[in-house]
Amino acid sequence: MEQFYSNGKLLLSGEYSVLDGALALAVPTKFGQSLEVSLLDVPVLIWESFNCIKQLWFQAEIKLEKLSELSEEPKLATLQKILLVAQELNPSFLSDGNGAFVQTFLTFPNEWGLGTSSTLINNIASWAKVDAFELLQKSFGGSGYDIACAQNDTAIHYQIIDANPSVKKAAFNPSYLKHIYFVYLNQKQDSKEGIQLYKNTKGDKESFVAEISELTEKITLCENYNEFITLLKEHETVTGEFIGIAPIQEQLFSDFDGAVKSLGAWGGDFIMTIGDDNTPEYFEEKGFEIILPYEDMIL
Repeated sequence: MEQFYSNGKLLLSGEYSVLDGALALAVPTKFGQSLEVSLLDVPVLIWESFNCIKQLWFQAEIKLEKLSELSEEPKLATLQKILLVAQELNPSFLSDGNGAFVQTFLTFPNEWGLGTSSTLINNIASWAKVDAFELLQKSFGGSGYDIACAQNDTAIHYQIIDANPSVKKAAFNPSYLKHIYFVYLNQKQDSKEGIQLYKNTKGDKESFVAEISELTEKITLCENYNEFITLLKEHETVTGEFIGIAPIQEQLFSDFDGAVKSLGAWGGDFIMTIGDDNTPEYFEEKGFEIILPYEDMIL
């Protein structure tokens, strides 16, 4: 049996603008997804996916000769597309007459938005021995920062340079990490919709990218608590003005004494907050019960 594992992801800075070459700060999470493969001596693929409490949430059986006949069931069709692209990149993948029994295991709830798709794609890429960034681009699309997080165990600076991913370790370890929390907004955000919204936005993207890149560098190196709060709010303001959406702190948490920052596509999943010791209590009173300290979320 072969086993593969990929880290989940969070994008701390550079959401949207990372698609156009902005420098972004991203972190891998302690949560992720594993994939286990056992060979079968018949040309059939048996697939089982389990959630974080070991409940089966997806299963399928496909004759490999019919892999290219896309199912009308969306989840299965998506899986087929990923596997077909993997075959395109490595023609020997799943083509030797043998099949496979595959099981995947998430360690976080599906709705958390920590990379259900990216961890799957990175695991399949490792199994198929193909480049995960190329597999992503030819199947799902996106910036690729999530693939970089899947493959790294530290904070990273991620940037697309000349259409290629650049990944460098980032020294993000400020003294005030104990004041940072991640709060789940009780709703899942569709990343594809967020990307499309950004692509349809008309504005000076070159200036936007440059401004966010500068903020990313400052956020990464900032050691002053109050300055960090100021930088996060500035990042939210700049991004909000560009995409035409009010920052989440203005919408829901205007009385919070600290900073609230959206992560990834705005409108759902997790937010990052930094405040005093009463931060968890504040968000619990607002009805948000999933609150993770930085050290519990991030590798």
